[in-house]
Amino acid sequence: MQELERADIIAACTRGEMKATVAAQRLQVSTRQVRRLQKRLAEGGVSAMMSAQRGKPSNNQLTPSVAKTALQLVREHYADFGPTLACEQLQDRHGVVLSKETLRHLMIDAGLWIPKSARRTVLHRPRERRPCFGELVQIDGSLHRWFEHRGPACTLLVYVDDATGKLLQLHFAETESTTSYFEATRRYLERHGKPQALYSDRAAVFRSPLATSRTCTQFQRALNELDIELICANSPQAKGRVERANRTLQDRLVKQMRLDGINDIDGANAWCDDYVVRYNARFARTAISNFDAHTPLHASDNLDLVLTNRVTRKLSTKLVLQHGKSLYLLDDTPQARGLIGQTVAIHTYADDRVELRANGEPLTYTSLPLPALELPTDVDSKSVRQVLDKKIRNRRDRENRSPAERAQGVGMARKLSAQPRV
Repeated sequence: MQELERADIIAACTRGEMKATVAAQRLQVSTRQVRRLQKRLAEGGVSAMMSAQRGKPSNNQLTPSVAKTALQLVREHYADFGPTLACEQLQDRHGVVLSKETLRHLMIDAGLWIPKSARRTVLHRPRERRPCFGELVQIDGSLHRWFEHRGPACTLLVYVDDATGKLLQLHFAETESTTSYFEATRRYLERHGKPQALYSDRAAVFRSPLATSRTCTQFQRALNELDIELICANSPQAKGRVERANRTLQDRLVKQMRLDGINDIDGANAWCDDYVVRYNARFARTAISNFDAHTPLHASDNLDLVLTNRVTRKLSTKLVLQHGKSLYLLDDTPQARGLIGQTVAIHTYADDRVELRANGEPLTYTSLPLPALELPTDVDSKSVRQVLDKKIRNRRDRENRSPAERAQGVGMARKLSAQPRV
């Protein structure tokens, strides 16, 4: 059809109905080519407008032997390579020069590569909502510039009910850490009670990097003591309800705090309770069942002890425990002597207060900092003299101290080494 249309244009130009420049512009050729086509039309008629290459092989076609060699090399060495990378390897390692698009078509025809248009997309089947309010609560942290230019970026911890889509707790924190989740979970439990399960991602706060049945994180340990199940999702799509809530909050919440003049974390935590009520009134839906699956807190649920960082250490014969950069020396009492060889729990609270407990009872102790280890000094040959001179000056400074200062240090050392043994 294109050749017939070209013949009509050349015939109109021959009859004088169209100028040669207009015909050249419509056919996108030069005026000299238009005159050649006029001569061919006059000599051979309409059939002369057909291309002389019709039905003949292309002059630039790929040699069959080269295509066969390339496919054989790809099958043997680069079967799992993409066309672009395979083309580079063929040229660098085997001297076979092909364009990546040519190799792409060869690999597609041979079944070695599936084009993107033919690949099956990953389908995430929708999961039905839980029927009861409080049966499953999705939690996640969203790092964002919540205060825009008015303050630094921080993290918003979001608790969303799976059955109704309600926001149950919003808590702003500097980072997404165990301490911040403890504080947000404490507020949630005091307000709503204990849910049946929490649904989170596989961050280090929720899942131990070792991932064994005998190792758990501080947050997972606290939920086990409160009889709350922790479920870790395998993909972000699995907990899409809280992910979509984060996307909505990053738009609406940021603008609302700008209008209300909220510029810091403390002010946002005091303000967000009113925003949660307004958000739920607009976006929450009704659950299938009217039953509230939250369980009230028991009298034995001491949140002060449960929602803290807790580690256990075995008490030595000298009534000494070591944790972090401190030594904890228990007071010499019959109760402390009876705990020798047993584990003692070390509770570290959010305000850096440390408490030692055994069998649920607090223990009195004295905290001593560990001495800093003097590591070998790594210096070059040009600065050895300066380092030695500095150490000599420090040694002379200790020697020049008063007898009272030296006696005080010796007395402290004797006191530490003279602890009674059992």
